[in-house]
Amino acid sequence: METPDHEVFRDSIGTITEEGKRAWVFPKKPSGRYYDKRKIVSYILLIILLVSPFIKIHGNQFLMFNVLERRFNIFGFPFWPQDFKLFVVSLLIGVVFLALFTVAFGRIFCGWICPQTIFMEMVFRRIEFWIDGDRGKQMRLDRQPWNAEKIRKRLIKWFLFLLISFIIANVFLAYLIGGDEVISYIKEGPANHFSTLISLIIFTAVFYFVFAWFREQVCIIACPYGRLQGVLLDDKSIIVAYDHKRGEGENGRKKFRKNEDREALGHGDCIDCFQCVNVCPTGIDIRNGTQLECVNCTACIDECDTIMDSVGFPRGLIRYASEDEIEKKEKFKFTARLKGYSAVLIVLLVVWGGMLFSRNALEATVLRLPGQLYQHKENNIISNVFTYKLINKTNDDIDDVTFKLADYPGEIKLVSASDTFVVPGQGLAEGTLFIEIKQSDLKGDKNELTLEVYSHDKLIETTTVSFLGPRSYK
Repeated sequence: METPDHEVFRDSIGTITEEGKRAWVFPKKPSGRYYDKRKIVSYILLIILLVSPFIKIHGNQFLMFNVLERRFNIFGFPFWPQDFKLFVVSLLIGVVFLALFTVAFGRIFCGWICPQTIFMEMVFRRIEFWIDGDRGKQMRLDRQPWNAEKIRKRLIKWFLFLLISFIIANVFLAYLIGGDEVISYIKEGPANHFSTLISLIIFTAVFYFVFAWFREQVCIIACPYGRLQGVLLDDKSIIVAYDHKRGEGENGRKKFRKNEDREALGHGDCIDCFQCVNVCPTGIDIRNGTQLECVNCTACIDECDTIMDSVGFPRGLIRYASEDEIEKKEKFKFTARLKGYSAVLIVLLVVWGGMLFSRNALEATVLRLPGQLYQHKENNIISNVFTYKLINKTNDDIDDVTFKLADYPGEIKLVSASDTFVVPGQGLAEGTLFIEIKQSDLKGDKNELTLEVYSHDKLIETTTVSFLGPRSYK
């Protein structure tokens, strides 16, 4: 028995043909109230994205992710490898917040905030509309032979795409190695930094590939967040939804005819104009329900509202709504699931805040020198040798630094010309020291000592070390 058409669902993504080839998407140029708001949000975020590597707060780059040197700045706060726990909690907060936001409002992040969508729809796609024209002109240009017009338009578009990809690559590099470094490399010239130039070319090629060819496939195939949508969404999530109750009616959709009583004929408000399909940047039909490819960009909402205005029907056939609102007329509620995510998020934020504000400006690590036990000196003095590493997390030098024993009488001797030293800002100081304690003051062969670090006689950090001595026999 043949399956009715309305029960036939596609079993592959919408950008792949039945032959398994790429189905190129030529979306119509969007317009409308949501699109205007998205442009404002997008350009504000673009400015933030482009200038963040070059903004400094208290001498720290606003955002930096220097993986090679293991230095990270987030909103002006410097993070070192020793802050790994803090960094992990930050990532957990991001994951829980994203899950909470998705459960409540669907994939709104993708449509409004995601850099991929912003660059694709607000930069590269707008250049394409400017050079190639709207949907119909782009399709005709794609089909026509390689004449002078097509070659000229393609070369201009590809050159601009390459130029913008190069700019994005420079900004991306600034996030990795620092804005000041990138500026200095530009001033000194590429010949003096050949390896960096190679990296820049690779980044440029990747960005050009993504925005000139791979495009919406990033959201559909590569992005893991899109796959999570099916797990996180439920019937109460606010998404870009088609009101099938109103749109289909009792007898389905029908083309619009003037002075026709559609309600009496049992037809819904959807006039089957396909404009919501034509404007979709991922090429789906929102009327088939929530789909993997939908990035909640609201282009279909604007287009449908325009059509509804032109035929005299109320707006909102496609709108932000939950499945329960459409099916049961239920408004959005703060469910137990959302409360659970919120509680976890609040706990993580409290923990993160406590860890952040209790973090010392200086991190001290003192370890016994590998392979060394202890030395027995004159007057029953037991000596242990240690290496120390002090990391300064601030931009100011910490000077007149000394070590003191907190709970044992003894002496600390630095293997240096002076008993004090300086830890440079955003740098580290390392060296070797000896701790000497009388055997009679020891409590056994293994003793836990508290070592205090002072700057100008002010305690700034404490750490513990294990001090070895002779085993005592009673």
